[in-house]
Amino acid sequence: MPQRARSLLIPLLALTVASTAVACVPGQPAAAGGKPNIVLVLTDDLSMNLLPYLPHVQEMARNGTSFANYTVTDSLCCPSRSSLFTGMVPHDTGVFTNGGKDGGYRAFHGRGDDKSTYATSLQQAGYRTAMMGKYLNGYQPKSDGIPPGWNEWDVAGNGYGEFDYDLNENGTVKRYGTKPENYLVDVMAEKAASFVASSAADHTPFAMELATFAPHGPYTPAPRDAGAFPGLTAPRGPAYDTLPSSPPSWLASRTPLTDREKQEIDKDFRKRAQAVQSVDKMIGTVQAALDKAGVRGNTDLVFTSDNGYHMGEYRLTPGKQTAFDTDVHVPLVVTGPGVKAGATVDQPAENIDLRPTFEALAGASTPAPVDGESLVPLLNGTAPPAWRTVGLVEHHGPDFDKNDPDKPAKNSGNPTTYEAIRSTAYTYVEYADGAKEYYDRTTDPQELHNTAAQLPPEKARKLHDTLRAMVSCHGAAACRH
Repeated sequence: MPQRARSLLIPLLALTVASTAVACVPGQPAAAGGKPNIVLVLTDDLSMNLLPYLPHVQEMARNGTSFANYTVTDSLCCPSRSSLFTGMVPHDTGVFTNGGKDGGYRAFHGRGDDKSTYATSLQQAGYRTAMMGKYLNGYQPKSDGIPPGWNEWDVAGNGYGEFDYDLNENGTVKRYGTKPENYLVDVMAEKAASFVASSAADHTPFAMELATFAPHGPYTPAPRDAGAFPGLTAPRGPAYDTLPSSPPSWLASRTPLTDREKQEIDKDFRKRAQAVQSVDKMIGTVQAALDKAGVRGNTDLVFTSDNGYHMGEYRLTPGKQTAFDTDVHVPLVVTGPGVKAGATVDQPAENIDLRPTFEALAGASTPAPVDGESLVPLLNGTAPPAWRTVGLVEHHGPDFDKNDPDKPAKNSGNPTTYEAIRSTAYTYVEYADGAKEYYDRTTDPQELHNTAAQLPPEKARKLHDTLRAMVSCHGAAACRH
């Protein structure tokens, strides 16, 4: 890793809860009453090892709060996004995959999940809401309408290549071509700045989700960034090209990476680092728009990803869907009025917590079926009297859907159905075929030693019982384990 990247990474990972200052922009007051604005930047497939290439996110970490144990409910786009919108785990949304009977936009819409989201709650609370970029897998801009809860709708279908896409702009479909100014993340940035300006001018609280396709494959950078980071290679930590002990059957036969695979991984990692430059620039554009409108001090800015991504770890070529930290543990960084500066929260948090967090910030009530809980006390530096000790991951597989942009490539890993719990100290997985994994991340942070078979019987029983309770839980209290 280049020295510049390493120097950027260290401050983020070394943050402590040492500061008690309120995170504000110099010269702008924090909110003095009234409802804060909310801006969510949701990236696609962004892994923790890309943080060094996002200086605006590094700045957010210094000015705000980072979550050290933030987990997604599935390392797959549509199930994860469905959980974020609704605040519910996959067994309550019914969305487990990117398509078919148990996934994709069709399942989400067909089950009525879009009728109760953070957007519907905030709109009812008087917010002007905007959705820009990627919605859910399978959404078609030309034939699918605008879901409930959104005042501004600028959503693409297949925007993975960042060019040559259709954008549904409030019901009117516009085709964007291949000119540099058509690069999707830049189009989103421009629309976001306009939305901030108009909402602030109307003195209306607003909530905006900027959901990029970047850095999802094919990892297309903006033309201006195509030459960035020459010679950059993928990180080669202890898990790189290493098979864990007692691996599950879907992984056990994986052979060492070939030289060609390593070269492709390095090229792809470099392209991913290039691709997130536009995301970082977009964050700066939004911050500048908030400054110009005079509302940055009253705006909560949230940065995260729908899932992580492995690139060479465990001998796997680029992909996701596993229960390893490379895939399920992603960044969550928040700045805003009352948010502690330079703080790190260790308590387990999940993407199901964002909906109730936004509702709490907006003064809106959270519906009873929601499984997540508000992060506001943790953002303010207060430890809630009761909080979960584990996060739940639910995955259906293997994935052989030829229409799925996330269909695993050869050697990238295609796990069978599993359920997992992740605490601050361990990860425990149970597969539908009976296989189990247990990684003690306090002594084995790279998850290279599966010790499930060596667990004391009482501990094994407790882990199993906790997982079984989690996969049948409904509502925040029941899902708090």
